[in-house]
Amino acid sequence: MDVTLVSLHWVYLLFIVLIIGFMIRRRDTTILCIAGIFLLGLLATGSVPKSVSGVFGSFIYAIKELLGTILIISIIVGLGRVLTRSGINETMIAPFAKMIRTPALAYWVTGILMMAISFFFWPSPAVALMGAVLLPAAVRVGLPALGVAMALNLFGHGIALSGDFIIQGAPKLTADAAGIPVGDVVAASVPLVIIMGVVTTVVSFWYMRRDMANGRLTMTTGLKADLATVADSGKTSAMLPRNTRVLFAILVPSLFLADVAAMWALDLQGGDATALVGGTALLLMLLISVAAHRNKGLEEATSYMTDGFLFGFKVFGPVIPIAAFFYLGDSAFIELFGKVLPEGSHGLVNDLGNALAAAVPLNPAVGAITLTSVGAITGLDGSGFSGISLAGSIASLFAASIGHGIATLTALGQVAAIWVGGGTLIPWALIPAAAICGVDPFELARRNVKPVVIGLTVTTIAAMFLL
Repeated sequence: MDVTLVSLHWVYLLFIVLIIGFMIRRRDTTILCIAGIFLLGLLATGSVPKSVSGVFGSFIYAIKELLGTILIISIIVGLGRVLTRSGINETMIAPFAKMIRTPALAYWVTGILMMAISFFFWPSPAVALMGAVLLPAAVRVGLPALGVAMALNLFGHGIALSGDFIIQGAPKLTADAAGIPVGDVVAASVPLVIIMGVVTTVVSFWYMRRDMANGRLTMTTGLKADLATVADSGKTSAMLPRNTRVLFAILVPSLFLADVAAMWALDLQGGDATALVGGTALLLMLLISVAAHRNKGLEEATSYMTDGFLFGFKVFGPVIPIAAFFYLGDSAFIELFGKVLPEGSHGLVNDLGNALAAAVPLNPAVGAITLTSVGAITGLDGSGFSGISLAGSIASLFAASIGHGIATLTALGQVAAIWVGGGTLIPWALIPAAAICGVDPFELARRNVKPVVIGLTVTTIAAMFLL
């Protein structure tokens, strides 16, 4: 049944275009999203008070949808802090540090371990966990600090964050905006994440080896700290006896691996999988806090949890307004403003998608290129997350026109957004990896440009065949 587009549809579409334009110009979109919510509410209800209430209500709706993701990230960051302060992370990684014997091994061991840890801890806290231990070992065998930063960055903020298979924060945002199950996005992203990850890291390694051979990349390239300071950055003050640290170093990864096994055996996805990982992380954080701080353990556990919440809401603060706007494209609109859309409407996004399908028949090539472009544009704000709801919404529009491939298009937009904005190309998003390695974030961004662009090109072509 064809639905006639009304002013609400056109205003929603107008604000999508404006949001893309603001992102291209690297301007914040919070006020624009709020204005869009208010105007849609005004058109739907004709009441200023109801429109103002709708803005607040849309934030509540977005927070309610995102709360599980915010909570698990907050808890995991808190766990990361106590692991670092107690010295457990150093004990946990020390056996792998012994494998680092050459610059090539340093790059791949650092990167693969960073990726593995980031799947469970998210890359920002994982950088601190991994960098503090592996950086000195890598520098000692001749890998420049900039090379370490590249490995931490591409494998963590690139591969692990763009897939986000365990915590599922990114797939949750894109899936909700596209109106499909989280599991569909996760499944569709697997081949894309693998292709993007392999191409980008191999190309980056090739460029690094070439430039080390011809002298363009040296031990001091991009370095902003003294090499001795960087090499000593892994020294931590252990708060636990060695035997206790070893016990926890075995217990922490064992419990998380048990979570993965339980997810597979019980077919847990989305919120259920997130709850399992979050509960495990919370119990570990409390247990380690009490063991490490003894008499002050109760108070310190609360402090770690508070630090985690501060980080979580700081990361998702810019995400909430834009998520609130894009949730209006689906069921949130009726919940907030009532049934004011035309008879037979399936929501603003679906109606626009059907209209687009009738007016401009798309093909997989155009759809894939557009989603990669949209994802990359949304990443220009440097968060990687604030705009992936837009990628999900546009994927829904295009899939309606093509007739299939919504999960692949959604995953492609997610991968592009996070690789660009999540911490591999935008200098201000690179600060965690750059800071722990003592290098210039702008130099790190410059080194990443060619590998990431080549990776996105190959991944986009692959997506065309997967649609």
